[in-house]
Parts: sequence; C-alpha cells; structure tokens
Amino acid sequence: MRLLAILCLLLTLNGCSSLLFYPEPGLPFTPQQARLEYRDVTLITADGVQLRAWWLPAKPGVPLKGTVLHLHGNGGNLSGHLGGSWWLPAQGYQVLMLDYRGYGVSQGKPSLPAIYQDLDAAFQWLDQAPEAQGQPLVVLGQSLGGALAVHYLAAHPARQPRLKALVLDGVPASYRDVGQFALSTSWLTWPFQVPLSWLVPDADSAIHGMPQLTGVPKLLFHSLDDPIVPLSNGIRLYQAAPPPRVLQLTRGGHVQTFADKTWQTVMLRYLDDPQHFNGLRRLGEIPNYPAAANPQVEPSESPQ
Repeated sequence: MRLLAILCLLLTLNGCSSLLFYPEPGLPFTPQQARLEYRDVTLITADGVQLRAWWLPAKPGVPLKGTVLHLHGNGGNLSGHLGGSWWLPAQGYQVLMLDYRGYGVSQGKPSLPAIYQDLDAAFQWLDQAPEAQGQPLVVLGQSLGGALAVHYLAAHPARQPRLKALVLDGVPASYRDVGQFALSTSWLTWPFQVPLSWLVPDADSAIHGMPQLTGVPKLLFHSLDDPIVPLSNGIRLYQAAPPPRVLQLTRGGHVQTFADKTWQTVMLRYLDDPQHFNGLRRLGEIPNYPAAANPQVEPSESPQ
C-alpha cells in the first residue's frame, strides 16, 4: 500500500521539471576560504530574478588565455561546485560561476524552461564585462549544467560561433534514461522503472540539442565508474555530437573529474587547440597539430 501511495503521488507530478533540481540554500563556503581571489556578481534575468555568481580572475602574472563559464550540476550550490573550476585561474583562465534560480542565495525557484533565462543572463553579462572582451570563451558544463548548456546553445545558434569550446563532464544524454537507471538500482522501484521514469521530462535533454551544435568543438569527459549517469548515456551523447568532438574516458565518481590533475591537464591541452586535439595519448608525446599537415609515425609503426 505504501508503494502504491508513492506511485500515486508521483503520478500527480507528471511533467514536473522540479524533479530535475535539488538546490541547497546559503553559501557556507566561498573562494576566499580556499585562498582564491574572487568577487560576488549579481545577475538580473529577463524575468527579473536576481542571481548570485562568482567571478574568479586569472592569477596575476599568468598570461590570460580566456574566459570559462562554469555551469554546475543539479544539486547543492556554488559552494559545493568550486572544485570544478578553482584550478583554472592559476592556468590563465578567468571563470564565471553561476548559481541558478533557487540555488544558494539566488532568488526564485528552478524550473524548465525558466532556468534558461539564467544562462542567458550569464552570457549577456560576459558580453558586457570589460574583463571578458576580446577573450576566447569556453563553456564548462558539469552534469545537469552541461545538459542545460547544450539545449541553450541549440536554441541560440548565434552564440555557437563565439565559443572556443564546449567542455562537458558527466553530462546525461537523456534525463529520462538517467531516471530509469536510478530507479533500476533499488529492488523497491525496479519493477516500476519504466512507468516512473516517464514522469521525468525529456524534451530538453541534451541528446536532442547536441546534433545542432555543428560549429562548436566539444570535449566530453565521462567516468567509467559514474554511479549517477551511466557510461552508456555519455557514449550516446558523444555519438550524437557532430565533429569536432573528443570523448575522454576517466575514472572516479560523478563529476569528480578535476580532482585528478591528469584530467586538468587534458582539458588545458585540449583548450590549446580544440580543433586538433588527439586525446590523452598525446600528453606524453607532442603538442597538438593538424594531423594531415604534420603526419607522425605511430609507435606501433616504427621501423624494425
């Protein structure tokens, strides 16, 4: 009877996009506590919602390489997602981190499609910020943040040529597929994984928008061990991505990629030349290069 009651309750939420968002209020941790220079930024969306963002300038004395817009996942707030980009300022990248509506100290309540106005406010702020003028722009989307970025960019094609690269980390191809996977991991919900997963809205999933990102170089990180978004989902998203594209498999938990300096190095090397990056194998060999213009002999092809 209890399971039936839960099922009936979920059925009343059919199509409710709030199932995708798990915000936490407050900001118990700031970049200052991590000894990072930063400033608070206030963004105002088209519908009048006030959002909090953090601006992390590039480390003084380091040549400026570009700007990164960091869009975090569906849980917590800025405080819990600093690990995704705190390391970039020391490498010459300035970062704008955004808390969506209802997250941290941002006003409002997260929902689709309203949350895309939050992304639009961030892009518009970067359009006008003196620090970002003339600098290459990179979008780093982790988990839900990456899915939101893909849908937004597909709906705003004029934004695509302005991006140097789109870096995705543990991004679900399909919200519904990930919901079904989560339901399949419990004996209590396993028999109902298909009907319950259909309560998750899927029209805005990245798998639908990705084929439209024809002009954006894409690097997709996905962990073999991801317990939240299965690897098969990440592979589907990669397969839907038009070139240039790179799939970099990693190890570790969900969106824990940049806790490992190896993957930091992969991203930095990729951003040096997104059009010609050849993957992790190149890290110990040579810089990126146009393969046709500068052919190299593979180790397996070395003369005997």
